[in-house]
Amino acid sequence: MMKHIVPILRIFDEAKAKEFYMDYLGFKVDWEHRFEADMPLYMQVSQDEIVIHLSEHHGDCTPGAALRIETEHLEELHKRISLQKYKYARPGIEKTPWDSREMTITDPFGNRLVFVESTVES
Repeated sequence: MMKHIVPILRIFDEAKAKEFYMDYLGFKVDWEHRFEADMPLYMQVSQDEIVIHLSEHHGDCTPGAALRIETEHLEELHKRISLQKYKYARPGIEKTPWDSREMTITDPFGNRLVFVESTVES
């Protein structure tokens, strides 16, 4: 029985990753791991039900991934992150031909996070 998926995204700079994921998007660090003090970082961040692993290890994954994150209240998320005045991203919300609204943000390492809110009535 499958339960959930935890994507691993490649990062290259711990400070930039924390500035983007924690300060800008509002994720929290659940835990961090290094085999030794001067080794690459592997950490878990989360917000609500979303869990992401971020890795500096070169063999874990390739930069340039895209995640689609289903969300409710996309306007509120957009407003909250817009108040952060993050100088590397000022995303907007777009309506798609497949009846959703999306806000795409690219992290400092080339990974795209697409926040999606369905506009289809159930």
